[in-house]
Amino acid sequence: MKPKHSEKFPSEAEERVRHLRAQIQHHDYLYYIRNTPEISDEEYDRLFRELRELEERHPALLSPDSPTQRVGVTPLDSFPTIEHTAPMLSLDSHVDEEGLRRFDERVRKALGDDEVTYVVEPKLDGASVELVYEEEQLVRASTRGDGRFGEGITANVRTIPTIPLRLREAERPVPRFVAFRAEVIMPIGAFEALN
Repeated sequence: MKPKHSEKFPSEAEERVRHLRAQIQHHDYLYYIRNTPEISDEEYDRLFRELRELEERHPALLSPDSPTQRVGVTPLDSFPTIEHTAPMLSLDSHVDEEGLRRFDERVRKALGDDEVTYVVEPKLDGASVELVYEEEQLVRASTRGDGRFGEGITANVRTIPTIPLRLREAERPVPRFVAFRAEVIMPIGAFEALN
């Protein structure tokens, strides 16, 4: 009797899983972030199916940052309480030049740097969340809650395609531990379609 592929070539399966995850994450980035897809939906689905089948045949290769763990996650009925890495305070709102100047002074003083660059974007109002990554991998997400403690929504956040399950190194190395404050929004059209 011939050994099964999974028994005979575990290192090949592991390498193929690693390759498929990298490909899928690359194509997710192009599709959801850059809006410049390189492959068809059919080709993407084929890669995704192959990854899911390999993970089913080799459960030891399954990991929380796999693209297969994003789709179909059942939202939790109850949410654990999670303490934030730093308090999530309310954002200041200024409409006059003097308020902006005071803000700029505080930023420069806190950073100890006179060369500060700002990026200005429209304010989008949604749900404030904290995203915590350790060793490049998303380990927890929580709502703002009372500013110190929020509800754990990691499983729910994993279903949002634009939130990376693993950070990509770009212009500089990714820190071992990093927490982001983010705003989860839903376009009006998607909200209406959901309702």
